[in-house]
Amino acid sequence: MKYVPDTSVIVDGRFVDFLNIEEVEEVIIPEAIIGEVEHQANSGLSIGFSGLSELRRIREICEKRGIKLTFCGSRPEEWQIRRAKAGEIDNMIRECAAQNGAILVTGDYVQKSIAEVKGIPAIYLEAKKEIRMRIEDFFEPDIMSVHIKAGVGVFAKRGKPGEFKLERIREAITPQEVEEIAYDIVERARRDDKSFIEMDMKGATVVQLREYRIAITRPPFSDAMEITAVRPIVKLRLEDYNISKKLRRRIEEKAEGILVSGSPGAGKSTFVQAIAEYYASLNKIVKTMEKPRDLILEDIITQYTSLEGSMEKTGDILLLVRPDYTIFDEMRTTNDFKVFTDLRLAGVGMVGVVHATRAIDAMQRFIGRVELGVIPQIVDTIIHIEKGDIKQVLTLRYTVKVPSGMHEEDLARPVIEVRDLESESLLYEVYSFGEQIVVVPVSEEEKSVYKWAAKGLEDELRKLFPGLRVKVKVVSENRAILYVPPSAISSVIGKKGKRIADVESLVGMSLDVEPLGRERVREERIEVEVEMKKKTIRLHVGEHLAHRKVSVFADTQRLFDVTVSSQGFINLRKSTANGKKVINALKNGERIYVIPL
Repeated sequence: MKYVPDTSVIVDGRFVDFLNIEEVEEVIIPEAIIGEVEHQANSGLSIGFSGLSELRRIREICEKRGIKLTFCGSRPEEWQIRRAKAGEIDNMIRECAAQNGAILVTGDYVQKSIAEVKGIPAIYLEAKKEIRMRIEDFFEPDIMSVHIKAGVGVFAKRGKPGEFKLERIREAITPQEVEEIAYDIVERARRDDKSFIEMDMKGATVVQLREYRIAITRPPFSDAMEITAVRPIVKLRLEDYNISKKLRRRIEEKAEGILVSGSPGAGKSTFVQAIAEYYASLNKIVKTMEKPRDLILEDIITQYTSLEGSMEKTGDILLLVRPDYTIFDEMRTTNDFKVFTDLRLAGVGMVGVVHATRAIDAMQRFIGRVELGVIPQIVDTIIHIEKGDIKQVLTLRYTVKVPSGMHEEDLARPVIEVRDLESESLLYEVYSFGEQIVVVPVSEEEKSVYKWAAKGLEDELRKLFPGLRVKVKVVSENRAILYVPPSAISSVIGKKGKRIADVESLVGMSLDVEPLGRERVREERIEVEVEMKKKTIRLHVGEHLAHRKVSVFADTQRLFDVTVSSQGFINLRKSTANGKKVINALKNGERIYVIPL
């Protein structure tokens, strides 16, 4: 009997199995198949290399068993190859079978049905059913990833996110074995409803094989054929992390522009999986943007990838879908950051994943891509992951102030303050300096040195001005501010400034004299979150100030003094004098903050 196979049964080896068990007189290969497979291989697609390998096996079997092997038809034109999915190549294969009076062998049900309609005898071969995927053989319960390279061997990362070691689990592996593993992966992904080929380009193929994310590379892209397979070994809930009450409240109520940062393998994806499912448990609509789609999530969360190769088009669809929160895993290119920005400014809650070795580096990825003043509107919280747990949480706030290290009031400018969420201490300031945007660490050590210098100056000035109430604030290495009672300012300065000039010569610093009491406004401010209830106002100050007495300010105006509760907040009745002061200040657009006494 004469048989004409089509592409579907050649590339996955079904026709070779058919030849081994059937009595075959002649095999006729359409030139259309040769042209299609050659085009795919030249494009670097895995299916093309699989097809070439199977065609060689068909010739070897035919020669071994004395089966006649011939070719028929003409090579397909380029437009016919482009329209292969529309059935152009399949039509050429059917014509070849009809012209030669041969039986068509196919694994495509549509192809079989059309052949029967045209009176062409056809045999339908069921897809191979594999019990196991060969890539699974290399995995054990504590193995995170497997790295296979032709001619080198098989390596595995054993452990958990942030704490793993690389070890060799097999000696040298042949290129043929690696090709077989790759072929098995690609074919299983084509047949499995819960698997898919994410990307297939010249020299590189990315496959999501159920929970395994697999990258297959081959020359000329890589120096040798290589397979890297990664899988999650643990799935956590948000409750499993070392998460404070403050961070939980921020995630639930306020944070809508979150960046999750960390180095590769630190556990970022595991954490955002926990956040996504936590938001879903709050009856929020949650979607993801992934390339590849490798997060392991509940079915209620829809996972999107790039639409026609573009995350911008995916973002356009998400604006129509209107989710409450979107998980973007992960952001690499400028277009990715642009899409994140557009969705966030449109009001969608965003959680973005970025590679960064420090939390502040995640924010710096936006500098130059987004206007400085817009960054705090896009990102309000940065969560840094190390060794699978939360290492640091930063918050961003936009204000106008004189940056730390500058002292003249006319140097005030827009500044992004980056603070530690738990301690509320100021860690970095981001602002424009000339034509550059700078990220400046705020040194606590420097502040401590200045405090010691201020104490020494106070002791010296009390000797020069016996009985004088004086307080000193050192603002730089060569400048300090003296705070004295208003009635004593003229005597401290002296006639034509001679007395203060003598003191400056003595201490070797430039001194400014200001009224006592103004120093409080210059001290480090602690911003508060204002929560309006039905009959009360709650000022969230921070648990680190529990039981402390503080002064409450509105811009530069001191409103009142009060003691912070054990939970770290101040409760005020709206009907009281202090409550009315806060309400009026908020109506006037003034910022509320406290200074510890």
